[in-house]
Amino acid sequence: MPDDPSRPAPAIPANRDESLRLDPPRSFLLDVDEGSSVARITLNRPERLNALTFEVYDELRSVFRVLHSAHSVRAVVITGAGRGFCTGGDVEEIIGALFEREYEGLLAFTRATCDLVLAIRRCRKPVVAALNGTVAGAGAVIATACDVRVAAESARIAFLFTRVGLSGADMGAAWMLPRIVGLGRASELLMTGAFVDAAEAHRIGLYNRVVPDGDAVAAATALAEELARGPSFALEVTKDALNREAHMELEGALEDEARAQAACMLNPNFREAYRAFTEKRPPRFE
Repeated sequence: MPDDPSRPAPAIPANRDESLRLDPPRSFLLDVDEGSSVARITLNRPERLNALTFEVYDELRSVFRVLHSAHSVRAVVITGAGRGFCTGGDVEEIIGALFEREYEGLLAFTRATCDLVLAIRRCRKPVVAALNGTVAGAGAVIATACDVRVAAESARIAFLFTRVGLSGADMGAAWMLPRIVGLGRASELLMTGAFVDAAEAHRIGLYNRVVPDGDAVAAATALAEELARGPSFALEVTKDALNREAHMELEGALEDEARAQAACMLNPNFREAYRAFTEKRPPRFE
């Protein structure tokens, strides 16, 4: 049977990883599998299609910052319970409350939402999104911020902001999306706010993989486990380069990559990969 993302998460084991100093979140589920070194975040408001609240934003940002340094976690999966991944900000708990704020209060909120995306992008661990049902608004941007997106056939996605009178350039979408699907496609998605089905999202490169409904969490977890078995330092360096090099001239990017690769060659995982090859066995990366 496919994994059930709505199942209760076990308590985080105490005193196993001193870097994982985190109270169990109240607004979503967090499950750390010590055997595979994969952490799973499950947005857990299925009755509201996992719409975001101020608390969810704040706790998600904090969790990703902690996972960045957690020694027992080597990859992260984020998914949603029930019929959808995430429909963006809750109309009652966020949108209505924003009308009571002046500009400075609104700016504090929009900066907080951007901080969540920054925490995902800066997290040194690979982050895999398992998408199901509706992926909309801020939920679509959170999915875009992840390193890889594994989607169910039902996972339609839309950047709805312009449809409610807001800029389509929200939470870094105008920076991230063109780098994934190209400027023309990103312009259409962000300006129209139209839904795209899973087949089209996969065709344009927004979804990395599409799997049958009910299989997204299992497929995303299997990918995360594969990444967790890999050389974590090399993956961290790769993610950092992908974040930074879009703004660099070729000469500067080449110099940065040369320095990073030399550092990787001093890392024990490089020697372990060589030994594993010569001994005809799978590598055991630190």
